[in-house]
Amino acid sequence: MSALTDRSHAALAQGGALAETIDGFAPRPAQQRLAEAVAQAFEQGDVLLAEAGTGTGKTYAYLVPALLSGLKTIVSTGTRALQDQLYHRDLPRVRDALGVGLKSALLKGRANYVCRYRLEQAKGDPQLSRGTLSGYDQVALFQRIVAWAGRTRMGDLAELDGLPDDSPLVPLVTSTAENCLGSECPFWADCFVVQARQRAQAADLVVVNHHLLLADLALKQEGFGEILPGAQAFVVDEAHQLPELAAQFFGEGLGARPLVELARDALRECKDVPGSLALVQGPAQQLEHAGRALRAAMDVLPTRGTQQRALEEAPVRAAFEALAAALAQLGEALGPVREASPGFDACQARAQDSAARLARWLVERDLDSGLDAVDDDVRWYELTPRGFRLQRTPLDVSGPLRAHRERSHAAWVFTSATLAVAGRFDHVATRLGLEAPTTLLEPSPFDWNAQALCYLPPRLPEPMSRDYNAALVEALLPVLRASAGRAFVLFASHRALREAAQALRGQPWPLFVQGEAPRAQLLQRFRDSGNGVLLGAASFREGVDVAGAALSVVVIDKLPFAAPDDPVFEARLQAVRRGGGNPFRDEQLPQAVIALKQGVGRLIRTESDRGVLVLCDPRLAGKSYGRVFLDSLPPLPRTRDVGDVEAFFAAESPAMTGTGPR
Repeated sequence: MSALTDRSHAALAQGGALAETIDGFAPRPAQQRLAEAVAQAFEQGDVLLAEAGTGTGKTYAYLVPALLSGLKTIVSTGTRALQDQLYHRDLPRVRDALGVGLKSALLKGRANYVCRYRLEQAKGDPQLSRGTLSGYDQVALFQRIVAWAGRTRMGDLAELDGLPDDSPLVPLVTSTAENCLGSECPFWADCFVVQARQRAQAADLVVVNHHLLLADLALKQEGFGEILPGAQAFVVDEAHQLPELAAQFFGEGLGARPLVELARDALRECKDVPGSLALVQGPAQQLEHAGRALRAAMDVLPTRGTQQRALEEAPVRAAFEALAAALAQLGEALGPVREASPGFDACQARAQDSAARLARWLVERDLDSGLDAVDDDVRWYELTPRGFRLQRTPLDVSGPLRAHRERSHAAWVFTSATLAVAGRFDHVATRLGLEAPTTLLEPSPFDWNAQALCYLPPRLPEPMSRDYNAALVEALLPVLRASAGRAFVLFASHRALREAAQALRGQPWPLFVQGEAPRAQLLQRFRDSGNGVLLGAASFREGVDVAGAALSVVVIDKLPFAAPDDPVFEARLQAVRRGGGNPFRDEQLPQAVIALKQGVGRLIRTESDRGVLVLCDPRLAGKSYGRVFLDSLPPLPRTRDVGDVEAFFAAESPAMTGTGPR
């Protein structure tokens, strides 16, 4: 073994630095093997693709060689919550245990940092001064932001308790790549984004999230220069998320909210430039009106669809033309005043960029000539209750990902608990643009035979039948009685979730339903209840960590095949078919397997957890592809007898079945 491999193994071994320093640390052979593979990739400048099942301890397994290697390392996580956990909890523990003095930095996208210029502009916003922005509570929250901004060192909005990610205040007090004034900003010297990037450039190890990693790779530099090309090693955790996110970043979009923000930003700038209001007010108001009119016209459309479907409707086409004209008009109106302030200059650039994006989205292909969407990208839209999003999405991101990775001349480690399908990495390797990577499959080290049971309810109807949801609830009730609640029930659709919620109300367990409270609040209430039943959809398959007896049952209603109304997925299937592949085998099945593994991963989080996995979909037993799903899961013992479930929970200690959290 190499020097770095030896040192990494020793640090994680019995009597090693981590065992001697970190309370509760227990050496794990799987963790040591993963650390050795990461160390080898670092030393050889290689690419490693590694699945590490829940309980392997993959975070420590890559942090140890990263810190011991001396290489400038970028660690990218799937979400900002994981990013904060890694930087504030895991990294300090490992660094202190190893006794290394390397500099580290936490870097997030600019939307996470308060913008001093935007904050000053917002102070003069009549919506806030009159208290009309969602009432008094929003005004009070804005005053809290102002007070906090005067004392914060980092400017990270995560420091502010009680500020939801979707608060309408966030875009008012943060910048985007489009509305940032760059070095023309009067607050440039004190910019929190600039300072965060400077810290990252000087650090030995930088923790980012996938959004920021991809923004940097895609050269969407937001005016601050690249920070990642200097890295010698990259670790991409939760790597299964990367292809979908990459499709967003290597494409482009235009939404209703940025258009409203453009119009209002242009109006805010008028207060500092005498005479400008007469020029700007009319076109800015017309842009807002055109955006609202387009959304109203799109009411006749499905919630999601292709550009071709949208433009089939004459009123929708006319509304798009009106929006394009409004953007052009605002851009022209800003011309005479653009030199009067950096803000007006930025607004004109944004109007021109938005007009160009809209024009590219509206270009219609001549399908008879063979220039179909499946050849390169798909243009699609999505509607929200009061807005819309237009998107151009490439169907294959493997090429750009491969090019950026090769250009970096760095070592790359891609890891997750869910990468392999029936023990093979072919699907995810292809999507990531990896050719013959080194692979490692470390199954979860838990004692699945003792800790868990997989229950396949018998005699359920086909998932598409009308009475499926009612039959599922009936099959679920004896399980919930045996477990005394303590369950996650994950649904393939929100309609099924609502129907189940109605059927399960009045049962002797607290019921928590996605949509009735913010996600974080819902999870905390579930944990605190100790015997609750939480009903969630796809977003609860990932990033939920409830250890202990409070979560003892995970129920999955249907195999998580992608929604049939997803225009990107449908176009991707067409591309596979045209390329001579099998869309179901090559795309639908492996994607669904990985999604199922994510949901199953919520059940057993520690060596002391016990739980029952309930897989309701009868296709697992009735279809030949059911074996692929089952072979991709941990080795749980299986049963079709609910009596075995009752016996499993009857064997629990009284402390584990109490009504309070363990």
